[in-house]
Amino acid sequence: MGLTTAPYESLRARIADRSAQVGIIGLGYVGLPLALSFVENGFTVLGFDVDGAKVDAVARGDSYIRHLDGGRLTGAVASGRLTATRDFSRLGEPDAILICVPTPLTPQREPDMTYVVGTAREVASRLRPGQLVVLESTTYPGTTDELVRGILEEGGRKCGRDFFLAFSPEREDPGRRDFTTTTTPKVVGGVDPQSGDLAEALYAQVVARVVRVSSARTAEATKLMENIFRAVNIALVNELKVVYERMGIDIWEVLDAAATKPFGFMRFNPGPGWGGHCIPLDPFYLSWKAREYGVAPKFIELAGEINVAMPRYVIEKLLRALNERGKAAKGARVLVVGLAYKKDIDDPRESPAFEIIEELLELGAQVSYHDPHIPHSPRMRAWPDLPALSSLPLDEATLAAHDAVVIVTDHTAIDYDLIRRCASLVVDTRGRLRGGEPNVVRA
Repeated sequence: MGLTTAPYESLRARIADRSAQVGIIGLGYVGLPLALSFVENGFTVLGFDVDGAKVDAVARGDSYIRHLDGGRLTGAVASGRLTATRDFSRLGEPDAILICVPTPLTPQREPDMTYVVGTAREVASRLRPGQLVVLESTTYPGTTDELVRGILEEGGRKCGRDFFLAFSPEREDPGRRDFTTTTTPKVVGGVDPQSGDLAEALYAQVVARVVRVSSARTAEATKLMENIFRAVNIALVNELKVVYERMGIDIWEVLDAAATKPFGFMRFNPGPGWGGHCIPLDPFYLSWKAREYGVAPKFIELAGEINVAMPRYVIEKLLRALNERGKAAKGARVLVVGLAYKKDIDDPRESPAFEIIEELLELGAQVSYHDPHIPHSPRMRAWPDLPALSSLPLDEATLAAHDAVVIVTDHTAIDYDLIRRCASLVVDTRGRLRGGEPNVVRA
């Protein structure tokens, strides 16, 4: 192994006896659960975040992610093995640095690598010999061994000799109980074999199963494959919802029947669009990169068109239903039920609820919302001009005060029977009210 023997063997030994310190950049929905997993398996973790509120919350042991057990964070901080900082000059301290920063899209639906590039430059300015750097942020194939490697090698450093670099995609599913950070298999691909070996050894200390692939590019493509599969199938069932509605066929009854087949069918449910930090964004990373190779991935583009159009479909169904009741959109009082992008979590990222709210406001409607998991509407990067709102109680008085209710997120805690009984009009995008009630419109 030549010149790499000493740093490689030294880091591998510290990983094996869990004396290696782990640094995690980005303490959000991915980074914080990952930090807790390492601490709970005997590692010391130094977390980095530009958000001082998150750093302060970690110091107090207060979890700002609702679905995460607050006791885990309290215990990790009390043990002395988890600390957080905004001081990026300390990036030289950890033996392994895991990057968990956002990878959004530009308004032109192209990859916005601002956070990855900025973070890589912060790491590069403090990189010391023998450190392992792992990118976890979902991105296009080639990001790790082209973009990140290029930044880290500035100044004459050499990957595989002076530092090690790998990609391991996050696979968090907020709110899920059956699979966690440590029980979900972890895909790992190194820029070179030694980097892959070290990343595999590190994650094997905390994850039940590590899936080693041949390269960082393969690992990057694996995550995109997972999310493109979901995006295309969500688009398919959303399109069929519209088709079957025209035919007078209940899509939910069709899905219930199809799901009885024990093979050859995987159920996806329709909804008001797509949401979350992965599905609305990740497919376009591959679509963008594919154009570099002269390929136009038509399934990805078509799925995007269908899913992006669904909030407008919901609005049109609402407008038609209001019109039939002699009401105009302007001045109509509309209650949106659910801001989170999926049920039973407090994560609003890319939720179609915001697209629906924005369009209703532009039409002159008076919009309120109820979400048992989100007491106050957060400021959203994609919708910066939306007014700040607070969740209203879901009771008879609230329902009576509104002309229409739009069910966007089907949280378990919501009283759907109350909505059915007390709302004058319900636009149901999630198939929760399926009794043929005259005040319920499917969307």
